[in-house]
Order: sequence, then C-alpha cells, then structure tokens
Amino acid sequence: MEKKQQEKTAKIIELIDVCKQFDGLSVVENMNLYVRKGEFVTFLGPSGCGKTTTLRMIAGFDMPTSGKILLNGEDISNLPPNRRPVNTVFQKYALFPHLNVFENVAFGLKQKRIPTTYVDKNGKEKIKNEKIPKSIIEEKVKKALEVVDLVGFEKRSISTLSGGQQQRIAIARAIVNEPEILLLDEPLGALDLKMRKEMQLELKAMHKRLGITFIYVTHDQEEALTMSDTIVVMADGAIQQIGTPEEIYNEPNNTFVADFIGESNIFTGVMPKDNQVRFCGKSFTCVDSGFEKDEPVDVVVRPEDVTITAYEDGMLKGKVTSVIFKGIHYQILVQCGRYEIEIQSTTTPKVGESVGLIIQPDGIHVMKKVFRVNKFTGVITKRNTVEFGDGEFDCDVTQLYPNSHLDEDGYLITAKGEKLDLTDTEVNVEVGLHDITMSDNLEEGGAQGHIISLIYKSEYYRYIVRTENEEDYVLACEDLWNENDLVSLSIPKDKIRLSLKVSEGGKQ
Repeated sequence: MEKKQQEKTAKIIELIDVCKQFDGLSVVENMNLYVRKGEFVTFLGPSGCGKTTTLRMIAGFDMPTSGKILLNGEDISNLPPNRRPVNTVFQKYALFPHLNVFENVAFGLKQKRIPTTYVDKNGKEKIKNEKIPKSIIEEKVKKALEVVDLVGFEKRSISTLSGGQQQRIAIARAIVNEPEILLLDEPLGALDLKMRKEMQLELKAMHKRLGITFIYVTHDQEEALTMSDTIVVMADGAIQQIGTPEEIYNEPNNTFVADFIGESNIFTGVMPKDNQVRFCGKSFTCVDSGFEKDEPVDVVVRPEDVTITAYEDGMLKGKVTSVIFKGIHYQILVQCGRYEIEIQSTTTPKVGESVGLIIQPDGIHVMKKVFRVNKFTGVITKRNTVEFGDGEFDCDVTQLYPNSHLDEDGYLITAKGEKLDLTDTEVNVEVGLHDITMSDNLEEGGAQGHIISLIYKSEYYRYIVRTENEEDYVLACEDLWNENDLVSLSIPKDKIRLSLKVSEGGKQ
C-alpha cells in the first residue's frame, strides 16, 4: 500500500527554469513546476500566455531555449517526440478520413516495432524489431474503444461520426499506445456547449479508469475547475498560481487570478490592522493578517459572498442598476457611491430599488498589492525631455537637483550656481497608475502600444499596455477599451517623478 502511495506522489514530469523564445521574444519565462504520476493537471490561461508552448515542449515538438525537462528524473529536453512515452490529442483531431474507426485507432500500433528475442540456427540469441501481432492489435483497439465507450463502431467511417465521437476516437488512438502521459491541447474547443460539458465529465471518469497522467490545456475556467486535480494558472509566459481548483478559486494569489477564475469584485483597499480592511469607504472585519499597518492591498469579494438586505441594515448601501436572470441565480449590479458591486443571488430586487449589502469576514479575501507604481530607467535628452518605456515625454528636470532652474539655453543651474548639461544622464522614473491617459490618436502621446490586459476594479479598469519593444505601462482608466487596441499614452509633465540613478559605486 505504501509503495503504491509513493508511486502516486512521485514526480513524472519536472520543468526546471524552462524558457522558450521565438525570434528573440520570450513566450515562456523561467517555468518551474512538476507533475505527479497519475495526476490531472491543467494549464489555464488566456490566448498567448504560453500554455500550449509549454505542452509542446513536454511533448518534444518544441525544444526549450534554456532550462531542463525531466521525465522520471531523466533529462529529456532534447529527446525527439517519438522517443518519449507521451501522446498528444489536439483540438483538431487529425483523424484519417480514408480510414475507418478501427484503422484510425490501430494506426500507431501498426507502425510500431517491438524488440523480439529469438535463437538463430547456430543457437545464438538475436534481437529483431518485429510488427505487433494482429491479434494483439485487435485486443488493444477493443480495450481502447471500451474506455471511450465506442465498442461496435469499428467499421464506421469517420465522416459519419459526430464531433464528440471523433474527439473520443482521437483519445482512443492516443491511449491505445499505453503512454505514461496523455497531453490534451484544448481537445473540446470544437464542440458545442452541451457536448463540451458532457465530455468534461467523461474525460474525468476516463482519467480515473486509466490511472495515467493527464496534462490538459484550456482557456475555459469552468473546464479547468471541473476536471483538474491541480491547476496551473498562466499569464504572459509565467506561472501566476498553482493549486487545487478550490485553492485557485477561494484563495487567488493576485488580481489576475481572481479576475480570470470566475466572477469577482476587486477593490483597492488598506489594512489598518490585522483582521480589518478598509474598502469602498467602509471598514470590514476579515480573516486576513500579517500585513503592515495601513498597507495598500487588493480586496476580492466573490459575487455569491455578497448578501442583499434591507437598506437600513446594510454595511454598504446602494441602488440596483441591473438585474439579469442567469438560470440558477440572478446577476445583480448595485451602485454604492462610485463603486459598482456585482451580486449573485436567488432574490430579485427591482432596478432602481435602494438596498443594503452585507459581506461576512470569510467572504473577504485580501491580497498584497503587486503593482503600485510604474518604474522605469530613463535617459535625459538634449531637449531636456526624458526617454523611457519605449517613448519620449516632456518632464521637469529641475527636480533632479533641489532649488535648481534652467537658463535660457536649457542648461540646468544648481543651487550652488553650477551649470550642468544633463544630456544622456540616466534617471529613475516613476509614474502613478492614475497619471497615464490613453488615446486612439497615435500622434498624441509620447509612447504607444497594444492593450494586453484589462481588469475591472469596481470603480475603474486597470490596463496593461505593451509597446513594440515589450515595455509595459500599467494604468487606471474609467473608460472601457478592448484588448489588443493600439493606443497612445500621455503623461503630464508634473506627474513624471525623476531621481538620479545611483551607480554601482554608490555615486550619482
């Protein structure tokens, strides 16, 4: 019994400092994780986050730029796909239309050669790679079709099968080779909603029956929560959090995870002391501790953890602005001052009704504020502007030296009367989230880039804008923009905070 338990907890796959670049751009950065034998692990994240690239590196279709991939403790980083005990099921099933179901499932076995020992006429033992006997192939195909519940379909043409049936044939073709690891790259993406939900449950049951390791890729949060033992949440080529579905949902590490997994109310708050947090202009008792006094924090409250009550009994008070029926509950929006709060409830207040809201301590999740201010390294130009973040902006260079001023030729005069040419002076730059504005007029700002992320934080949206050379600006804006919009960025001169960059020797 103990041996079986050890086998289950043993690491079958381990990624150590794995990085992958395409044309000099990082797609996966410093990936460190392991997968246990028999585990169902899901890589979850938005398009372009690096999850499929990670899967392809495990499969051997892509090689890591740096780092190592271990299989049962052995380095397989440069091992070709055909020498790895791994099979992959893709979103496009890649079934052979000219072959029937049996022939599709048996295809890999027919190509396979197994070493067979025999004695020649001189009595010497020799090893010869031979085809798998037909009877064994038939037996293995039958077992694989039993697992996917398609016994009796052997002679059916692929074109006569539904999408769900084709998907199961693709899985049968993968498992018939008895791999140690089954990789699944968004295999349910082509199915309709009802079929997808049915297949989620079937895949989970299939995993339990087979007992092999499943590594699954999806951008569908519900899919990940339904099937997985462990979820790896990814964004921008990096792991954001690893945990069980319950941990990921109830204890998100940061606002990205909270926003991406399920619905969330995300607020900016402050922790005056342990077990007390202030947000939406009110103080609340919470179960979190270990923060500094008055430390800025992010606060997550799930919509199902907000209770509607009588107006006079509410911890927060507001007016209902929207009520939408969602089947098992109503999605309700309540405006409390400048804060918009989402509630999921079976009660149905009317639009325009004044209500109170109650949030219990265990419904409040407090997280450290990962991002407070934009920080860049910049250079002063001969025009006394500052170049940073792949852009150029007007600035006040006199803040670099107290009580200084500029003469008519643009030279800086210090308080002691020294005349300085600041051209090419390296500086530290800080810009607040609320001090950057976006515009669709690309000539208007000092830098431009594409919106790669947006998170709604109850009173504003938090955006990340990435420039052509992969510099990121984080900003707050009340207006809704679309992901991938190309925008220009403007920063008022008096909102750019500069300080002299300290050299390694400690001098400015």
